Amino acid sequence: MDGRSQTQSLAIRIVRWTARIWSIASIGLILLFIIGEGINPTAPREWLGLVFFPFGISLGMILAWRKEGLGGIITAGSLLIFYGIHYATAGGFPKGWAWLVFAAPGFLFLLCWYLSRKTGAATA
Repeated sequence: MDGRSQTQSLAIRIVRWTARIWSIASIGLILLFIIGEGINPTAPREWLGLVFFPFGISLGMILAWRKEGLGGIITAGSLLIFYGIHYATAGGFPKGWAWLVFAAPGFLFLLCWYLSRKTGAATA
């Protein structure tokens, strides 16, 4: 392995482990919110939103540990669908940056998947 390949492989490992650690933190914090606040949706549209955030993004991050591309797509797709549902039902996008921070590992998993495929690096 030449110097450039080793550097690329190291970069992929850093992105992968950053995504994994961040996903644990995101899912853990989401679970703390659910335990502390509970889930009390009052309308079907609220249940629909919950399917995608937090459950869809969490499922995507869990799957991404084995299938980075699939898990990243599920996480990013769930976030986008959640934003669409929120916009359609509330008349605007969710306020604040926390939604993106919770789902950010999904985008890192996608980046790692892309870089791994581009360089032919191992997925371990």
